[in-house]
Amino acid sequence: MSKYIFVTGGVVSSVGKGIAVASIGTILKSRGLSVSVLKLDPYLNVDPGTMSPYQHGEVFVTQDGAETDLDLGNYERFIDINLTQDSNTTSGQIYSAVIARERRGDFLGGTIQVVPHVTNEIKDRFKRLAEKSKADIILIEVGGTVGDIEGLPFLEAIRQMRKDAGRDNVLYIHVTLLPYLNSTGELKTKPTQHSVNELRRIGIQPDVIICRSDYPIPNNLRDKISLFCDVDREAVIPLTTVASVYEVPLVLEQEGMGKLIVDKLCMQTPETNLSEWAEMVRRLKDSQEPVNIALVGKYVELSDSYYSVREALQHAALFHNRHLNLIWVHSEQLEKTDNVDPLLRTAQGIIVPGGFGVRGIEGMIKAARYARVNKIPYFGLCLGMQVMVIEFARYALNSEKPNSTEFDPVTPYPVIDLMPDQKAVDTKGHTMRLGNYPCNLVEGTRAAKAYGCNPIQERHRHRFEFNNQFRKALQEKGLTPSGLSPDNRLVEVCEVADHPWMVACQFHPEFGSRPNRPHPLFRDFIGVAKDVLREGAQPALPLTN
Repeated sequence: MSKYIFVTGGVVSSVGKGIAVASIGTILKSRGLSVSVLKLDPYLNVDPGTMSPYQHGEVFVTQDGAETDLDLGNYERFIDINLTQDSNTTSGQIYSAVIARERRGDFLGGTIQVVPHVTNEIKDRFKRLAEKSKADIILIEVGGTVGDIEGLPFLEAIRQMRKDAGRDNVLYIHVTLLPYLNSTGELKTKPTQHSVNELRRIGIQPDVIICRSDYPIPNNLRDKISLFCDVDREAVIPLTTVASVYEVPLVLEQEGMGKLIVDKLCMQTPETNLSEWAEMVRRLKDSQEPVNIALVGKYVELSDSYYSVREALQHAALFHNRHLNLIWVHSEQLEKTDNVDPLLRTAQGIIVPGGFGVRGIEGMIKAARYARVNKIPYFGLCLGMQVMVIEFARYALNSEKPNSTEFDPVTPYPVIDLMPDQKAVDTKGHTMRLGNYPCNLVEGTRAAKAYGCNPIQERHRHRFEFNNQFRKALQEKGLTPSGLSPDNRLVEVCEVADHPWMVACQFHPEFGSRPNRPHPLFRDFIGVAKDVLREGAQPALPLTN
């Protein structure tokens, strides 16, 4: 039977629960345990698919096509597992399911209440994941902060699980913040005490408290938290801010997290073995020579909008023993200038990620043109592929008219157009082409060389596609369709023939990258970019006597 670990957060949001959960999963997997993860999001949206990146960050897509919270990306990267739609549950999904059952008459004659009907639906999601995954440990993160009114049904459900699953099969971990007061030069424990008191008022006594802090936590504060929060001294785990999130599993394990968990859950496992992970972190710290990559996007004010892209670039840079120097370039800045060189001059590679809407598109097209003309490695993801096709079509057809019908519905050259099966869609939520689809690579192309296998499977999230009416004309000018759907109808990957590395894909390869196993397209992109000499990116001069 699966055992459950519930992770809550206190004091402030964005305290690092997601990374803590992912790191705990890494530690448990290194002990030979199988792990699955569930994120509970209290908002009433059914999923984050229709939410602005400015509010929610990126939308992470699972292999089975669920649009989910970005924390699932951290779970997958750290634990090296592929999750499904069962790993993200929102209040919107819960209430929709309960109301649908009421409308069918499942509760005929009964009054529908938060307890027990909503809480039972929540617990059913826990048990469903356990049954499907057969995992030894189900890690469940409760989104938001203790005290949020919308999170109360989730907290009540996890409180009930100790009785449902048995005391030895449930563990509660609370992640909290110890703020630092400059005026007195000290860390304060009172917010943590209040947060734990709120949990205890609900009926949950945490077994472990992870204390986040920007400064080292002295032992006397750990003793104080142990005393006032009624938690074992060794279960007060300090987690000081580190240079890289990939250090967190090592920090938690050094503080005894693995042994603490298996002891409290009455489990027998081998000792934790994080030697490969520690070596990866060592290499990450030792990588000094930079590789300058310009990320041209429309949501760059919030870097979490491109979380998986950023991490995939980091994985690839690490593979080549380089330090990633990410240059954030807002596409609207490029739109406003006739000379983009000052913004892109130091870039050894240019990447254009996904997005929606016309804002900033002409700036992205300028970035693609700059990369093509100046032979700078270019990598386009989803929208980034569509942008590359538009730019190349304008060059090949000697016209500024080629466009996507998403941005110009009456363009005479719709080189990017709405997918046929999307034309009858009139709702926005979960109606795109989503999840894994197969792709056949063309032998001899850069894409085929990168993957080294055929066919491939990659995750999608889009409505628009390459318009095959222009495939032959653009191919004659040097745009190579290098990845096609099995029926040859969809262009999934394309590349510019007479260019060092100008490759773009309609799917999202960033979701499949791992710290110790970078995605092949990201790996080869960085592999070419690192050897490009640009102003501000020259390698260090060799030492001379």
